[in-house]
Formats: sequence, C-alpha cells, structure tokens
Amino acid sequence: MNNHICDGNTIDHTPTADVASGAPTLIGKLVAIALGNVAADTEGTFVTTGVFELAKVEADDIGQGTQVYLKADGNITSTASGNTLAGKAWAAAGNPSLTVWVKVNA
Repeated sequence: MNNHICDGNTIDHTPTADVASGAPTLIGKLVAIALGNVAADTEGTFVTTGVFELAKVEADDIGQGTQVYLKADGNITSTASGNTLAGKAWAAAGNPSLTVWVKVNA
C-alpha cells in the first residue's frame, strides 16, 4: 500500500515549553506523552496510544472506563468543562489518589 505514512503510535512535535519524560501534552486536541525529556523549542517524540499512569486531581473519584480529561496544568480530571478529552480510565482511581491509569485518545 503506497499511501501508508506510519503506524500512528508516535508523533514528532516541538513544544513551546519543557516537557518531562512521561508527562502529557496537547498537540491541538491530541493527547501525547513525552517519550523522553523534551526541551522547549526542540523536536521530541511523543506517544499517542497506550495506557499511562498520569497525575490526577487527588479529590476526583474516577471509575474504571469513564471518560477523563486533561487540565491545563497537566493533571487528569473527571470534569469535562474547560478541559480536553484525554481518554478513558483503564482502572478506577478513588479519592484520595494521586494517579490514574489512562488509555489516551480512547
């Protein structure tokens, strides 16, 4: 097939701010996880598929399989308003907990 570009699991991106390895970032409305530390204004590789343990709003009670959202501060929340859809909770993460497993872009 001569129109295949790539598998779509990773994307190269140049962020405007530093992104730590394993941290989520938005590329438009696409949630991407830094494969390694990426310095501002430097191209890096980001993962766009899979399940990742991400920081969450501690007080949120997130059920398995529910939609979760990425806040501007990089935390995952169950609140849709003002936030960007990040994916689905792969496992429940109750209140209080600091992380949640997220299947990104699901």
